[in-house]
Amino acid sequence: MVYIRAKKVKSDQYLYLVKSVWDSKNKTSKQEIVKYLGKASEVIVEDLPIDYRNDSKILSIIAKYNPKDIKNNEVATKKIIEKLYKKLTDGNTQESLKIYQEYIKNQYFVNFFDEILKPVMYKIGEDWVENKISVATEHIASNTAQILVRTIMEQISKKPKKKKILLCVPIGEEHRLGIDVLETYLSSKGFQVYNMGTSIPTESILNFIDDNKPDIIFLSITLKDNLKAGQRLVYKIKEQSKIPILVGGFATQGNTIPKFDAKIISNVRLDQIGQIIRSA
Repeated sequence: MVYIRAKKVKSDQYLYLVKSVWDSKNKTSKQEIVKYLGKASEVIVEDLPIDYRNDSKILSIIAKYNPKDIKNNEVATKKIIEKLYKKLTDGNTQESLKIYQEYIKNQYFVNFFDEILKPVMYKIGEDWVENKISVATEHIASNTAQILVRTIMEQISKKPKKKKILLCVPIGEEHRLGIDVLETYLSSKGFQVYNMGTSIPTESILNFIDDNKPDIIFLSITLKDNLKAGQRLVYKIKEQSKIPILVGGFATQGNTIPKFDAKIISNVRLDQIGQIIRSA
């Protein structure tokens, strides 16, 4: 196994590419230096031996020490995206979870959703539309992604102590991955989250709002065909309450979005959600 080892000398870190070698005499493993890479903040992908320049784990570690090396970050991210795409479309939850666990060793978990999972799911959706993958494969990938997100949520959720947040979709919208990701993030920040899921009649959502009085409502719309249903739901909510409503999702991206009596949050990162909630 080959990996990066950091050694601190005075105030600077220096990186070494090392590998584990089995010592049969002493019956233990020992480290051998493959290559001294140099000062951590200056190491770039070209400093690696050619055989290791496509290793996503090694690249992500180098990127951690040298965040200015944009190329290094991009290469590492691209490789991880490709790996996750393959595991999700294969329906392999365990391997998908391993990719996540490796990623967060050097990155904040929120970055996994924004930098890895989001582009993977967009690509899966685009490939389905272009008939590059079957509808069955798209469903397998979506279901696997939902299991992955729920598993992550179970690992990082905190006891609720902040505002109550309602997550929902309009009637007819069957895609819920967006609100599952949002639930995971908000739960990790201590919000009390109500995730309505899909196929919930409008009247049931309205009754829930009346009974539980959430502080903020997030409405997620994935398919553009469901925008009008989203408009109607917002109108109905506004008829009975003054609760702030935030509308987002894949369908809200672009220049032809109809008007909502709500705030549109399009193309935002998860780590911006807290500020959006405070200003709502």
